[in-house]
Amino acid sequence: MFSEKNVELLSNIVHNDLATAIFETIFPLTILPTLLAFIIGLPLGVLLVTGDKRGIRPLPGPVMQVLNVIINLLRSVPFLILLVVVLPLSRLIVGTSVGTKAIIVPLTIAAFPFVARLVETSIREVDQGVIEAAQAMGASPMQIVWKVMIPEAKPALLSNFFVALITIFGYGAMAGILGGGGLGAIAINYGYYRRRDLVMWVMVILLIVLVQIFQSTGNTITKRSDKRIR
Repeated sequence: MFSEKNVELLSNIVHNDLATAIFETIFPLTILPTLLAFIIGLPLGVLLVTGDKRGIRPLPGPVMQVLNVIINLLRSVPFLILLVVVLPLSRLIVGTSVGTKAIIVPLTIAAFPFVARLVETSIREVDQGVIEAAQAMGASPMQIVWKVMIPEAKPALLSNFFVALITIFGYGAMAGILGGGGLGAIAINYGYYRRRDLVMWVMVILLIVLVQIFQSTGNTITKRSDKRIR
């Protein structure tokens, strides 16, 4: 593992590619798809709660069934298969099906149904008595959503944001096998394919360190936002 060739290759990667790979792993392959997934998944999750037959704004049963089926279907497709299927859509949207930019599209599509379920779970944890009190005061459904449900569910939503972030982080690392960038691509292309175990394990350790940083940051932010533990 610690042969001269392995050490030399690792040194070249550290000097030439590592900083770019870390940036790609953190921002375009993790943070950006997570934000896009929440932009889509947050309203969907809220709709799953408010549109329920016992929600504050019930929707027709067939509409809710179709919505649930679509979300469940997208969640059930393994990410690598979804990645291959969606790459033509990436080419249509961003102009290429190879590289870090192309992977953002399948990452977002894979993540938003997961985020929708996380948001649904968070909103359902809100005390029903608080919602009923807002209804009794004459609040509209939109006011209840933005001034009661989301603020009351804020700690759970923040916690689930980082759950989604770490999940997407794992997806982004796997995307290296099909032309994605970041640390996962270095681990696969320079470590696994070239049989350079030292490179592969160093990249794996860096990925683990980044996960720990994300998780610790998420725990800190969630605790500070939770008024119950102040």
